[in-house]
Amino acid sequence: MWKVAGTDERTAELMMQKYNLPYLIAKILVMRGVGVDEVPGFLDPKIQGLMPNPFVLKDMEKAARRIALAVRESQKIAVIGDYDVDGATSSSVLRLYLRAAGNEPEVHIPERDEGYGPSRKAVDDFKAQGVQLLITSDCGTTAFEVLEYAAGQGMDVIVLDHHEAETKLPQVYAVVNPKRLDEDNSYPYLRFMAAVGVVFMTMVAVNRELRESGWFTGGRSEPNLMQWLDLVALGTVCDVVPLKGLNRAYVRQGLKIMANRSNPGLTALIDKAGISEAPTAFHLGYVLGPRINACGRVGESQMGHQLLCLSDGYQAELLADKLNEFNVQRKDIEAYVLMSAIETLEGTPQSYPIAFVSGHDWHQGVIGIVAGKLKERYNLPAFVMSIEADEVKGSARSIPQVDLGALIIAAKEKGILTKGGGHTMAAGFSLNEDKIEEFRKFAGEYVIEKIGGEAITPVIEVDASLDAAGATLELAESLAQLEPFGAGNSEPKLLLTNVRVSKASLIGVGHVRCVLTSANGGSLKAIAFRVADNEIGQALLKSKGEVFDVVGQLRKDTWGGRVSVQFLIEDMRRV
Repeated sequence: MWKVAGTDERTAELMMQKYNLPYLIAKILVMRGVGVDEVPGFLDPKIQGLMPNPFVLKDMEKAARRIALAVRESQKIAVIGDYDVDGATSSSVLRLYLRAAGNEPEVHIPERDEGYGPSRKAVDDFKAQGVQLLITSDCGTTAFEVLEYAAGQGMDVIVLDHHEAETKLPQVYAVVNPKRLDEDNSYPYLRFMAAVGVVFMTMVAVNRELRESGWFTGGRSEPNLMQWLDLVALGTVCDVVPLKGLNRAYVRQGLKIMANRSNPGLTALIDKAGISEAPTAFHLGYVLGPRINACGRVGESQMGHQLLCLSDGYQAELLADKLNEFNVQRKDIEAYVLMSAIETLEGTPQSYPIAFVSGHDWHQGVIGIVAGKLKERYNLPAFVMSIEADEVKGSARSIPQVDLGALIIAAKEKGILTKGGGHTMAAGFSLNEDKIEEFRKFAGEYVIEKIGGEAITPVIEVDASLDAAGATLELAESLAQLEPFGAGNSEPKLLLTNVRVSKASLIGVGHVRCVLTSANGGSLKAIAFRVADNEIGQALLKSKGEVFDVVGQLRKDTWGGRVSVQFLIEDMRRV
């Protein structure tokens, strides 16, 4: 179902006149809830204007002072991260800052078979190395037993996280998490931060503590925190948190830093991926992120973190090559698991409005991706589980109407899950094999309570309609002012009315390329990705003079070094 959004025409006209904006841009800004006085901050967000005093977050002052003390006294610091992109970037920002400030920490990124978050083995290893301060990044908020065990071993433990919190918190030195239930939320957009954003904010506070203590004197250089915003942008986009408030500034400024190619690991990855233009949020989420994720899915989890912390360009190239190889392997494994999951779901009557599947030979490294694709295919919450010898490991993706973080916490409190946590839209969990059916029933009834017993018809929110002749390069460049696009600020969707399809052909792996023309002579290159086996692909390939309305995005196309404009088809219908 398509829904063409309405707007406050008077406000859009006022905005257009005040800031000399194209009407379409002003209209979209109004629809995104941007006020007239907020336009400059949205189009050019500044971290300085959006980041409050870091001490507004509970335990931040304690955490910053304890980390600064460890740096000044050369105490042994250890970091435990996560194996996804947010985990790799947040642990890297921590390591790079501490290294620049004079303290090289030990870093542990768990392998998938070790499980999410801190483990007793990691704590014991760090204890044997004489670690005095343990910091968790992108994990730890619900790791009560392990972290309290670490505290009992004489370590001060600081949690830097952003996952959903319970009423109870670990009994450790400090827990910095904007989703703590006792936060006063004076700055509500801080709750949207990825872990890497929380870590960056913490390093701002640590840097201030060190500066005020006189640490950066006598030949010590004060680190320039802005140099690591490229990693903050990467983790923020890849963790699919809303690009609002401070997150938007992180990504906007981080993309500028990334374009400077100052991080050897990122530079090597960009080059291996064939990105020849200034990176955008699209490249972060769909090109670079999957390659870093691949090492945590089918390779060695530590490699993503290692790549981002390298200073040697040659070593970075070697590691980037390995990540590319892992990404190819990941795609093959993912395709097998996805096909198996679809066959199971479509070959068996389903009792609940959820996509709920499990398999004994499914690689746990790809179940999150598969859950996301099942969610998109069926527009239902998806739960995908890999049945291992000792436990079942699962990943879930949701639709806006169902809070997965709350669902997982509730299932864990009932004793159905052994471990679990996550966000509103994504979560990971573990359970015993004999609890799978009980969890299916619990999740199914939970979802029914939220959305009823039927699948929700997806709604495509259309920002504006226009003729193909109006889909110009100038318009595409104007739309780019609204970047970065992502969660909370989706790329504008445009409706092209009454167009005919010509020169349709298959390219790549299931993509269809064509030309869209309108009655008044407008002509526009277009492409639809991964549609060869669905209705859109068949309609494009078999079109014989039929007239369609088409929804999608308008982008600049720089392929082959020539700048033009191209329409990315998302949906279409016959007129």
